[in-house]
Amino acid sequence: MKPFRKNVAIAIDGGGIRGVIVTRALALLEKELGQPVNRIFRLAAGTSTGSIISAGIGAGLTAGQMHELYVTLGDVIFRKTLQSQLWLLFKYRYPLGPIAAALRKHIGDKKMGDFWSADPPIDVVITAYDLVDNRTRFIKPWKPEYENWSAITAVLASSSVPTFFPPVEGRYVDGGVGAYANPCYITAFEAINCLGWDPAETTLLSFGTGHFPTGLQPGQATRFWPWEWLDPILGAFLQSTYDQQVQVVGTIFSGLDFRRFQVTLRENIGMDAADQMARLVEYGDELGQKMLNDETETIPDFRRVRPT
Repeated sequence: MKPFRKNVAIAIDGGGIRGVIVTRALALLEKELGQPVNRIFRLAAGTSTGSIISAGIGAGLTAGQMHELYVTLGDVIFRKTLQSQLWLLFKYRYPLGPIAAALRKHIGDKKMGDFWSADPPIDVVITAYDLVDNRTRFIKPWKPEYENWSAITAVLASSSVPTFFPPVEGRYVDGGVGAYANPCYITAFEAINCLGWDPAETTLLSFGTGHFPTGLQPGQATRFWPWEWLDPILGAFLQSTYDQQVQVVGTIFSGLDFRRFQVTLRENIGMDAADQMARLVEYGDELGQKMLNDETETIPDFRRVRPT
């Protein structure tokens, strides 16, 4: 693995229980470097499950501790009940209580501003979508607007995937509802334009939580019924937003040491599939080895080439 530069940041995608993949990979990073993640990263940004991990980093948890929490609490948070099975008859599948209780136990009553006033300070950026103002909120510890926000409220807002969990305070839902399910661009912007880090002295690690191959056969889409378009179109929409963020960072912040790591899932593992924990840990080992071997995702270059 190439050495990191002076300033190191991390961006973590959404993905529900698939956050296990990232915590496992980060545990391997801690072992490799002999340091906890809160000593490696001075900027952590995340969406949905990525916000949980980012807040955990800011609160001083090790990746190993967070990994154990995901493994042990997965069945509690995504407990299968009549409501979760017949969710179309209800407003949502799972209550936020178990997540809130876990956050309260391990993060405590921290305000967002506490991350910035820590020694050393750490910038924790959390994305959430505000349905009332119809915009993505970038919840940061140094902004007066958010410094007194409860860190738990910010994380719950970012993690409240529509239909899976209820909106927080009747207005905030998963940050991935906007264009930031992959927050790597926001992280690069925060590092360079807000914190003033020199790109030549900055490393940004971006972690995905696994993407799915389409699984379609040639000509299959021509035989789709209207309702059969839902899954592939939703998947294409999400994958497009993930890829766009990677392309933008690779193109605009060309002097940045940007490393994007992702694994391809070989089966459909939903964001609430806590019963697939063993497979998720295996994918975490795979992602961790990619990181240690610098096997980054290919970043397409969409800049125009001027015709001669």
